[in-house]
Amino acid sequence: MIRAWLLVGVVIGATVLADLLQSVEMKRHGEVRFSQGRLRSAIATLARRGYLILAICFMAVSFFAFLKLLSFADLSFAVPASAGSFALETVLARLVLKERINARRWAGAGLVACGVALLAA
Repeated sequence: MIRAWLLVGVVIGATVLADLLQSVEMKRHGEVRFSQGRLRSAIATLARRGYLILAICFMAVSFFAFLKLLSFADLSFAVPASAGSFALETVLARLVLKERINARRWAGAGLVACGVALLAA
């Protein structure tokens, strides 16, 4: 069971880092506009963004760690446990990205955290 929780930690950590880096990069870059003749240019520009490339790497780590988790843990454990990333992302959105989080979102993140805590008990 410890191995399962370690992989859940990897999944949550990698997911949170990927989402955070992706958000930071998209805020730095701004809106991406796709037009027929400029699609390659837009993709080339995004491919040179360091945080975005790092975010993609973390997404891959999260995906493969989740697959490994599913190889020995039940889906009914793996999916709810990995939902802990939502609670952590809400906290980091407030602290790192300086986003405003309303009371309903805080309540939702708290309920998710309670659900993950129930799985751990």
